[in-house]
Amino acid sequence: MRSAFHDVLPSSLRRLLSKFGVDLARARRKRRLTVAMMAERVGVAKGTYARMEKGDPAVSMGAYAMALYVLGFGESFGDLVDMRSDEHGLILDEERLPKRVRIKKTPSAL
Repeated sequence: MRSAFHDVLPSSLRRLLSKFGVDLARARRKRRLTVAMMAERVGVAKGTYARMEKGDPAVSMGAYAMALYVLGFGESFGDLVDMRSDEHGLILDEERLPKRVRIKKTPSAL
């Protein structure tokens, strides 16, 4: 039974998750690892790992992160939303800069 989460997922995101699953399977096969070997190393059941290779959004992010680590992509996972490469965030920061800075005057002590 599918959860309601699947129904609200944008189709573009579903496609990206599906592609991610295909890429995960391809990387596993390039390393000559079986589904059982990956499931054991990731710490999930074989069925769960098979769902990961289908891009199932209901699988935990931790399981996907561990799979990337096992395949040697652990470092790149940490850089996915690095603030230095967040162009949109950098633009928003620029827009929020004040036009001028005023220093509040404090009453002098008598």
